[in-house]
Amino acid sequence: MRVVVSIGGSVLVPAADADNVGPYASVLEDIADDHDLGVVVGGGPTARTYIERARELGANEIELDQLGVDVTRLNARLLLAALDDRSPATPIETHERAREVFRQGDVPVMGGTVAGHTTDAVATALAEYVDADLLVYATSVPGVFDADPERDDDATMYDTLTAAELVDVVASIEMAAGSNAPVDLLAAKLLHRSGLHATVVDGSEPATVSAAVAGEHDGTDIRPA
Repeated sequence: MRVVVSIGGSVLVPAADADNVGPYASVLEDIADDHDLGVVVGGGPTARTYIERARELGANEIELDQLGVDVTRLNARLLLAALDDRSPATPIETHERAREVFRQGDVPVMGGTVAGHTTDAVATALAEYVDADLLVYATSVPGVFDADPERDDDATMYDTLTAAELVDVVASIEMAAGSNAPVDLLAAKLLHRSGLHATVVDGSEPATVSAAVAGEHDGTDIRPA
């Protein structure tokens, strides 16, 4: 099975330490023993801190996006430092190169690619490009809710959604000021286009990712219509 795992920066590197990185690397190595694996890493709170400071200093939005991309690649380097020699030594910067690494039987690890593309979208595009069997979004929430659970105590989690339904849910959440969806709208639209099978899980514990790959999880399954 070919699997792409998108690891949120707030999950992998919630602070400037390596406590989560080593356990994640061990889980990913175990997955790679049985499956073709690609990994995309987000920027998390470190990226947000740098972006806020740069905005205060007058950086424009494209410059801020590029700064975020740089941080995702730093986080990817942390993960690469903990992985074995099945991954190239530096983060992969294009989907074309990532597919080449897949074909060589190695594990491509990516951060961001270009300004304006979130790492959710990078992971979804990679999964589509390599015709993955499963895309796992390891996020800071247990699944997809009908509202932002941090702002609405009555938010209900979905067990299963179609990709089209996910687009509608994410669009409605993102329209609420200050709310955050576990998968961004661009990624949701790419998922709908691709017809991929995806799963959204709480990635706080790395073992949740291996459980999701095995089809045993408490998150949200996203299926083609």
